[in-house]
Amino acid sequence: MEISVEDRMRSALPDLTRAERQLATHILRNYPVAALGSITALAKAAEVSTPTVVRLCQKLGYKGYPDYQGALRGEVEAMLLSPLAKHDRWAGGVPDTHILNRFADAVVANLQATLGQIDHAEFDAAAELLAAPSRSVFAMGGRITHALADYFVTLMKVVRPDVTLLSDMSNTWPPALLDMRRGDVLLVFDIRRYENSVLQLVELAVEQGAEVILITDRWVSPAAAHARHTLACHVEAPSAWDSTVSITVLVETLLASVQTLSWAQTEGRLKRLEQLYDRSRFFRRHR
Repeated sequence: MEISVEDRMRSALPDLTRAERQLATHILRNYPVAALGSITALAKAAEVSTPTVVRLCQKLGYKGYPDYQGALRGEVEAMLLSPLAKHDRWAGGVPDTHILNRFADAVVANLQATLGQIDHAEFDAAAELLAAPSRSVFAMGGRITHALADYFVTLMKVVRPDVTLLSDMSNTWPPALLDMRRGDVLLVFDIRRYENSVLQLVELAVEQGAEVILITDRWVSPAAAHARHTLACHVEAPSAWDSTVSITVLVETLLASVQTLSWAQTEGRLKRLEQLYDRSRFFRRHR
């Protein structure tokens, strides 16, 4: 199997000069978005010289930046496949084992890879933003991930007040943005194929002064360019659609972290909620 551009760069890190390592680290932290623009823009963002960019590309086995960028673009295009093409890619080499085993293996591998690459400091900083009582929290997802945003908001409303689910219909955004204050938090979900509506909302929220937390896949949504914190998950599975299991685990872990950070307030909210459930006889009682 051909080594990916990302893996090739990670393997080369120990042998790079200080400036080259600084550049490679910048690219990997913002992968692959950082290296899809001009060589000048990349050098400026990484605070290195353009010759450093060329030297790094050559050390990775490419003739220069255009050759490196061409390989990167090819990988990105292959990853952003339509569901039908994606199905055809994996279906040709289906092993004889049962789909339950194959799918479970892929999901477990995704979860292990996701937890292995999440930066703990970045995760903690995102949780602290979500727990800050002075900040309102908004959440939105795309066509597939909107259900994850709904799930997050349903539980977060119990943990803390001032949590709002934004519709994926753009005509509902202006009133929501009207109430979005500087310092509020927008949690966004966006996995391939990345949606223009998500990027548009992020841009508008940032103009309002909101802090954006992006949960995306390992190829990274373009919205990452505007996010304060980006948490990337592995999502590939033997299916025409990507698996969201690793994202769900990340969401539930964020909720657990926020609950711990704000327990003094959350405990009281949980007690009052249970009292309201009892009074309304919402749940069936066991006989």
